[in-house]
Amino acid sequence: MKRILALLLFLIPLVSCDRNSPPPGILSEDEMVNVLIDIQLTEGIVSTLPIAYDSSHVLYSLLEKDVFEKHAVQDSVFTKSLLFYLEDAAKMDRIYSRVIDSLSAHESIPRDSLDLF
Repeated sequence: MKRILALLLFLIPLVSCDRNSPPPGILSEDEMVNVLIDIQLTEGIVSTLPIAYDSSHVLYSLLEKDVFEKHAVQDSVFTKSLLFYLEDAAKMDRIYSRVIDSLSAHESIPRDSLDLF
């Protein structure tokens, strides 16, 4: 009986959850990377337009909604996920490293073949 109990106490933590997977309601690292890439591209597009700051802020808000729709993510889920990942510097660093790598690769693509949205 003691062996069974000891075995259960040992196995339960191993199968209870995957430490690398986020809790429910949080975007996966891959999803965060994809959304952040599009957000960074959107910010870049808006910042290069010759319009007033107030107008660019309104335009960015509209385009940001398009990004969330494209990825089927609610802005509240994105914000909650961002706060979750900001609590772990290593995870956030890994996410942003992937974002930067993707943006660098995106930058090397000729402008004629870009499909932003």
